[in-house]
Amino acid sequence: MQPYQLPEFYLPHPARLNPNLAAARAHTKAWAHGMDMLDVPQHGTVIWTEEDLDSDDYALLCAYTHPDAPAPVLDLITDWYVWVFYFDDHFLKVYKRTGDVAGAKEYLDRLARFMPVKPGQPGERPPEPGNPVERGLADLWARTVPARSLAWRHRFAESTHNLLVESQWELANITRGRVPNPVEYIQMRRRVGGAPWSADLVEVANGAEVPAAVAGTRPMRVLKDTFADGVHLRNDIMSYQRETEVEGELNNGVLVLERFLDIDPQRAANVTNDLLTSRLHQFENTALTELAPMFEEYGLAPEDRLNVLKYVQGLQDWQSGGHEWHLRAGRYMNDGQPGTQGPTGPTGLGAGAARLRSARSALQHRIVHSRPFPLPGSDHDFPRPEFTMPFRARTNPGLAAARGRAKAWADELGMLDTGIWSTPAFDAMDFGRFGALTHPRVPGAALELVVDWHVWRFFLDDLFAATFERTGDQAGARVFVERLAEFMPVEDTDVPDVSATPAPENPVEWGLADLWPRTVAGMPEDLRREFAAGLMEFARGMLWELANVAQNRVPDPVDLLEMRRKTAGARFSLLLVRHALGTALPAELFDSAPMRTLADTFADTSALRNDIISYPKEAGTEGGINNGVVVVRKFFDLDPARAAHILNDLVSSRLRQFQEVAARELPGLGQRFGLDEVANTHLGAYVRGLQDWLAGDLLWESTSGRYREPRPPDARLPGLVGAPSGLGTEITRIGALLNRNFESSWGAR
Repeated sequence: MQPYQLPEFYLPHPARLNPNLAAARAHTKAWAHGMDMLDVPQHGTVIWTEEDLDSDDYALLCAYTHPDAPAPVLDLITDWYVWVFYFDDHFLKVYKRTGDVAGAKEYLDRLARFMPVKPGQPGERPPEPGNPVERGLADLWARTVPARSLAWRHRFAESTHNLLVESQWELANITRGRVPNPVEYIQMRRRVGGAPWSADLVEVANGAEVPAAVAGTRPMRVLKDTFADGVHLRNDIMSYQRETEVEGELNNGVLVLERFLDIDPQRAANVTNDLLTSRLHQFENTALTELAPMFEEYGLAPEDRLNVLKYVQGLQDWQSGGHEWHLRAGRYMNDGQPGTQGPTGPTGLGAGAARLRSARSALQHRIVHSRPFPLPGSDHDFPRPEFTMPFRARTNPGLAAARGRAKAWADELGMLDTGIWSTPAFDAMDFGRFGALTHPRVPGAALELVVDWHVWRFFLDDLFAATFERTGDQAGARVFVERLAEFMPVEDTDVPDVSATPAPENPVEWGLADLWPRTVAGMPEDLRREFAAGLMEFARGMLWELANVAQNRVPDPVDLLEMRRKTAGARFSLLLVRHALGTALPAELFDSAPMRTLADTFADTSALRNDIISYPKEAGTEGGINNGVVVVRKFFDLDPARAAHILNDLVSSRLRQFQEVAARELPGLGQRFGLDEVANTHLGAYVRGLQDWLAGDLLWESTSGRYREPRPPDARLPGLVGAPSGLGTEITRIGALLNRNFESSWGAR
């Protein structure tokens, strides 16, 4: 008996079936036999019988997900899917069920050697295959890679590596009996679930490679991620019974939400389906609103634009076809669902017209989710939830000097009493105390720099809101943001060459022109580039917020979580902690999984906690929609107090994960990366610095006037009478802030 009734899925695109299905079935069965995948014991266990392969019917999956692939390409794609599902079951039976962590690591490390990006080059020759997984990977790699570009090979190798190696994360959770938190699960499921890998194969099946110039842009990343999340969440809903009752699996989205929200399986499945639907809406929104501007920004040739659109069509085909296959495959829970007893023969364009129920459901989904979200004006105040904080807040003894310096610096730059910040408001926000609380162990000169940076960051945020969010000037905002990069030269010289930078025209640019050389003098070029990238990530995040405001669109929950790390400036805050403490650690250390998790949990803890504290002001006074409480309210249809409670539970779970990583995983990094005693000391200081930051930030946010005193409702740039107006012209008016003679004072510097 099924543990729950499957929810009604959002199915906006009709599924189509490739006419080469029968040939693909025959080919892939012969191939699987040739690789010893069928009826051949591995470590004394038969992974698959021929009946298993027939029941699961991966040829049907590929015929549904790649309806336009030519016959030879469909054969190749089907073999890849047979291999990946065999790997999944092989890893389950040989390593997951036995808990053989050491053997799993050795096995997975060896598989990476069968994926040479440049076959034939010295050191790229793979070893002799020793089992069906290695044999199949060696064969498929040789059949696929020669026809693809080097950029695609790197992407596919990374996706395949993640799919293989991150399986250790699933194994570790099972060994420890640990169900992950929702944010961690969504992130890691992309790496272990295989859908990004499937997206790379869409380029092969459709003969449409994504241009390397745009493969890493936000629109293409979001399309790939939303596709992956949709595939994985759908699979989780349908595989819940098999995974939890038969396999003892803990890494399932329905189970994750069941445990996190403390709800029954039926409700958890419904919530998972709501999240799946939201991700598909995000896919559609990105395709409709972000691709065309990306084409123009990068000047893509017509054939490259066509390739991107064919790739997007391929992702849609995969989503629809994958659903149809799930309804028929023997692996999944699909009793009583439409289509499970239906024919599996070919269908053509328009065959989905018969499914009026699905079409009507898709239309209803679009109507409901496109409605503006009403924010009642009387229910924004609620008792603030109790925040978990295991670390003690400290105050830097240089507080008084930092406080005085911050005010003098802000006044000199023209940040005070020019339409954005009044002097009383600045005093109430107390950025000097923010710096002293978040960096309690840094010396005076370093503290002064830290405080100035955060004054600049907060001013940029408020100026952007007053200047662009209230006018909807997206073109002017982009010009303003992209110009900031010109004030951050990164060439490897002892003193940055600021003579090549443009003349600053407003307090934001004056501040950056002052801060950059003070910060990066003597800094290695790679770290300068990282600093610049962190600052631009923060600034460009504001463009995402502006786009949501322009559309009156409350963000998708996952998109909000991922973008809040950027709009909160988390990456730059992490870099500033490293710089202020003078820690010297190898760059590759920060690319390791434990350090990435540490950074993400730090970012989520601070950003989402800020959303709770700032909600009454942001949503109540300013009508903001880029806020985690607003997103949870809309997604679950809750009052603000309950939404804040759920968000705080998520904050607490991310903070616990931060602690777990620091205690459980970081101690082994020193040996793994060969850190000496000094470097290990620096690593410990860095972690303590992040703990200090989290504790100090909470104390400051809980007491600062920034979250009590609303901005003036008419806060706009002064002196706009007779100025140019219209889309894109707001940038010409920022100079009106300079109503003092800054040239003389800064020229003296």
